[in-house]
Order: sequence, then structure tokens, then C-alpha cells
Amino acid sequence: MPELKPAEVIPVAAGVLRDAAGRVLIARRPDGGHAGGFWEFPGGKIQAGEAPLQGLCRELAEEIGVKVTAALALMTYRHSYPERVVELHVFEVSEYSGEPQGLEGQPLRWVAVDELVTAGLLEADAPIAAALARKKNRA
Repeated sequence: MPELKPAEVIPVAAGVLRDAAGRVLIARRPDGGHAGGFWEFPGGKIQAGEAPLQGLCRELAEEIGVKVTAALALMTYRHSYPERVVELHVFEVSEYSGEPQGLEGQPLRWVAVDELVTAGLLEADAPIAAALARKKNRA
């Protein structure tokens, strides 16, 4: 019987960006790739030797063309897919410059926090939506 190897843990940084109306930005994953067609908070894989915040800043510059100037850690957690485990380092981006745009051809959308549950988010991003909803309800 072949030995099962443990799933690789992939570190990922994700950012919660808000517009002037308090809506949050989500991006659509490309069709054909892992979880294609689902929506997610922008970000990506953290490279070897990068701190999570460094990875977030690099990914947001590459993917949506914004420069992060202030961000606070919101949460860190792991999500298991059948073929991989991701460790998400989530930041609330309080200040950034530039207008977000899909530099890799991905559609972007601003949505109200209350609409995140019906926005077609990745399963892995559900804890982020729940945390944002709790935070909104406390405010």
C-alpha cells in the first residue's frame, strides 16, 4: 500500500480593500484553473523568504495595481482542499494608492459586506466574510 504524503501547506496572503462606500473588493478566479470562476479576496502565494505582509504588498501591486501603504492583520487560518492546504494570512488594507484594476484579466467587483455570502466566494474565503460581518455588526 503506498504511503500517503502529507498535503503541502501553501502560504497565501489576502487583502480586504474597501471603497469610500465601505464595500469590499473581490476578484474572479480564471476559468480552467484551481477553483476557476469563484470569487476571492485579492492576493496570492507568499514566496519563500517573504513575510506575509510583504507578499500581500507584492501580490496586490502585481495583480490589481495598488500600492499598500497601511494594513493590519485580520486573521490567519488554514483551509484544506482535497489536493492542498492553504494557510491564509488576511490583512485589512486601510490605505492604498492607485485604482484597483484586473491586471491579469480578472474581473473585479466591489460588494457590500452583507452581499459576500451570496457573491460566489471560494469556500476558503468564507471565514473572512464571516469575520467582516461580525465586525460590521459590532460597529
